Amino acid sequence: MAITSNKVKVTLVRSLIGRLRQHQACVKGLGLKKINQTVEVEDTPENRGMIDKVSYLLKVEV
Repeated sequence: MAITSNKVKVTLVRSLIGRLRQHQACVKGLGLKKINQTVEVEDTPENRGMIDKVSYLLKVEV
């Protein structure tokens, strides 16, 4: 029996320059630092909330 953990691939596609501090903090909390960097994060309500808040900066793959 394989246990699969739900992951979401998140890519930063727009710059953080001139963005709100809270939005910059959300991107940092997701583990993103550079444009076109991709990370896999757990699919939790906390991460979904951060992704929703800065969705205009990200590309999300389920």
